[in-house]
Amino acid sequence: MTSLPFPLVEAPDPREAEEARLLFARGAEFLKGVVAMDGLPPGDRAEVCFAGRSNVGKSSLINALTGRKGLARASNTPGRTQEINFFTLGESHYIVDLPGYGYANAPLPVVEKWQRLLKQYLSGRANLRRAFVLIDARHGIKSVDEDILSRLDQSAVTFQAVLTKADKIKPSERDKVLDQVRTKLATHPAAYPEIVLTSAEKGDGITELRTIIAGLG
Repeated sequence: MTSLPFPLVEAPDPREAEEARLLFARGAEFLKGVVAMDGLPPGDRAEVCFAGRSNVGKSSLINALTGRKGLARASNTPGRTQEINFFTLGESHYIVDLPGYGYANAPLPVVEKWQRLLKQYLSGRANLRRAFVLIDARHGIKSVDEDILSRLDQSAVTFQAVLTKADKIKPSERDKVLDQVRTKLATHPAAYPEIVLTSAEKGDGITELRTIIAGLG
């Protein structure tokens, strides 16, 4: 059995890209922050979630996708926000912002509570179409990322690697990171076989990611 090559996602069809633009133009709004399973909104629409270690640029990417600078807010203290934040996208999608992981200073009970909630969420959300796992393009997949990737495997939730901050790395170094990411992803059965390269600052990959989300409705 050969490993999947995990190519970079290609530019979308112009018609599909326009449909995605119109979806996001309808506006995204904060719905609620959830700290327990009984607080989840009804699973009545397509849902995608974003996961990533602290300081990977998750809030910046969500804000770039939605065109709203202050929609997702990064905490000044990594690991402080322990809520699953739900945003509505039009009337057809939820965008879900999972708390950042990999922080060193959070108390152990907080970490354990978050891990339990994450496991329950990933296992019990039938309308969750895909998880986007954000990876810093300067560093590749770290050991701290392996836990979430393994949890997604165990929960049979398809996940797609999204490299952030692509504008911060030279092309030659980027290729090395991509090789590392591809090697790591090949060991995870739930990994979707395309990688999205993004820069929230430059707008790279935003059209591609919007089109992917729109197509998961």
